[in-house]
Amino acid sequence: MFDARATARRFVRARLDAQPLPQYPGDEPTTLDDAYACQAAAIESWPDALVGWKVGRIPDAWRPRFDEERLIGPIFRRAVAEAEHGDFVEIPVFVGGFAAVEAEFTFNLAADAPPRRTTWTAAEAAAIAGDLHVGVEPASSPLATINELGPAVVVSDFGNNAGLIVGPVILDWRERAFESLTCETFIEERAVGKGSAMSIPGGPLAALAFALGRAARLGRPLKAGDFVTTGATTGIHDIRAGENARIVFHGVGEIHCRAVPATSRATRADHAARARASC
Repeated sequence: MFDARATARRFVRARLDAQPLPQYPGDEPTTLDDAYACQAAAIESWPDALVGWKVGRIPDAWRPRFDEERLIGPIFRRAVAEAEHGDFVEIPVFVGGFAAVEAEFTFNLAADAPPRRTTWTAAEAAAIAGDLHVGVEPASSPLATINELGPAVVVSDFGNNAGLIVGPVILDWRERAFESLTCETFIEERAVGKGSAMSIPGGPLAALAFALGRAARLGRPLKAGDFVTTGATTGIHDIRAGENARIVFHGVGEIHCRAVPATSRATRADHAARARASC
């Protein structure tokens, strides 16, 4: 039987120690309820504050097994980085695990969502949406086969999320057609995917509406200032430590990032202590 808390402990430990998992740590979840129970247990023990959610699409091949078309995973404060013009943002990835970059259109909420409201339309979501940013989701997990094993497994390990890079604001997003917000992703200057905000089924507001409802059902309603990434617009593009990615949002800006090996919590603490001692 699936043990949500035991599985969560193993994923959290692997992430904190920056160690790959050769296989799923125990029995796999077979339902989204089990998977979200595992995710909730991991959130409770993760040493950082929740500041938003990633939204991902459940592939058509898996839809007969699940009654939802999307899934969500947590984004934590210390894993959010702001992209400065022309600078490379380092994205830690699990060597021996899964690692990819995804071009994202990302909302920053302007108001708290009503805590008991679990059903939203895109128009209702637009009413509490604040700024719309371009951004990048570093998708990474200690488990290399996470996507192959399906949506429930993805949900159980933080939705296969490893952070968020926040890029420039799209100042006139409410007046623009989402089809006009186009983007392209390059890995090592090789074009790997093109898309637009409407590459996401229903568009970004439909994804935000799903996140609002799903988070409320999980007992974690969204709050003002939370980020919501709305889906991979150019695809999910594998990246290895040492490789660079450039994501072009036409007419808005570019985000440059470099994949680096994730380090353990103990190593990060040691580096921080040495940096303080040298000051």
